[in-house]
Amino acid sequence: MTHGETASPEALRTAMVDQLVRAGTIRSKAVEAAFRTVARHAFAPEAPLVQAYAAHDAVATKKNEHGIDVSSVSAPDVQAMMLEQAEIQAGMRLGEVGSGGYNAALMAEVAGPDGSVVTIDIDRDVTDRARRLLDANGYEGVRVVLADAEHGLPDAGTLDRLIVTVGAWDIPPAWTDQLAEDGRLVVPLRTRGLTRSISFDRDGDRLVSRSAEVCGFVTMQGEGEHIERLLLIRGKEIGLRFDEGWPADPDALNGVFDTDRVEKWTGVTVAPGEPIKGMQMWLASALDGFCLMSVDTEMDTGLVAPQNKRANITLLDGDSLAYLAIRPTGEGAEFGVHGYGPNAAEVADALAEELQTWDRDHRQDEPVIYVYPAGTSEADLPPGRVITKRHRRIVISWPQKGQVSKNPITEKEK
Repeated sequence: MTHGETASPEALRTAMVDQLVRAGTIRSKAVEAAFRTVARHAFAPEAPLVQAYAAHDAVATKKNEHGIDVSSVSAPDVQAMMLEQAEIQAGMRLGEVGSGGYNAALMAEVAGPDGSVVTIDIDRDVTDRARRLLDANGYEGVRVVLADAEHGLPDAGTLDRLIVTVGAWDIPPAWTDQLAEDGRLVVPLRTRGLTRSISFDRDGDRLVSRSAEVCGFVTMQGEGEHIERLLLIRGKEIGLRFDEGWPADPDALNGVFDTDRVEKWTGVTVAPGEPIKGMQMWLASALDGFCLMSVDTEMDTGLVAPQNKRANITLLDGDSLAYLAIRPTGEGAEFGVHGYGPNAAEVADALAEELQTWDRDHRQDEPVIYVYPAGTSEADLPPGRVITKRHRRIVISWPQKGQVSKNPITEKEK
């Protein structure tokens, strides 16, 4: 037997929390105490004990008829990250969208006996499971509600913090309306195919980001559901994924990969383990024809060599495209571009140029992300990439070259 198979739940929990503290994922004493107190395995009985306490592993709790996860207990490192983003204080009124049970128990521990937690889910199987597990583990005070979160949290009143634990494409007005004037929303928001856990502070009728971290979640169900569109190329081997928008003439890409490949290497390098979330967001906000490429691993012929075969940055321009590639160097890797189609060289140059712009002007920057009501006019929006959704206009705003990014919320606090 391995050590993990014989270790007690308490020992495994201690090791998990120690790991998250060392990594800097857990930063506050309140969040650390909550993780040391709540028995995660009791909220993930579907998983072996070792998996329940694996810092980077989610536990699936329900699948749909296609075998796709529709509910899960998120990985501990993601839950810790979002709780730290929320900066919950004792006595706060808290709401959660997506009811696994464990995260609500953590929130209750951080808020303390003078705080309150209500968690909501659209699936009765999920809420029944959460209610049963919360009651069995001493968290009878957490309210569990069966409802569609698109319309807010029923009878929850004003919330100091709202944490969304399902992937959202948009932000319903009800979420903002239910926040206190100085309230905070933490939500895995998907924009142009990229999902970031973003902590937003309310500022009147708009939201302003404080932090954004890479994450992945099961997608929202109900009225807030939004399904990306997939354009298949070369049978089913290669697909282009579109979160917003769709090619004006999808048939123009027929045979695009039958053309000669153009390669361009940029001189932009990355060290082993260096995060590239800023680069991804820059390209998503800078490129009009931005989409993501996926390669079916079972049908992969090796024709294309993207940097990421699951969700690779791609620039589409009519009958031509270019995608992000990578090759090893002596001390890390270099980014390049592979182009296909009649205008492969031009499209490859355009993608390479934005990679180099990020490297030169924004490598150390993070954008401020704003959320405005959908009816807001262009004149009333800050500069940046504007993405219009059903309820909201999202603005990804980068600092000018040579300037430090200024967040209007943190500027007011100085």
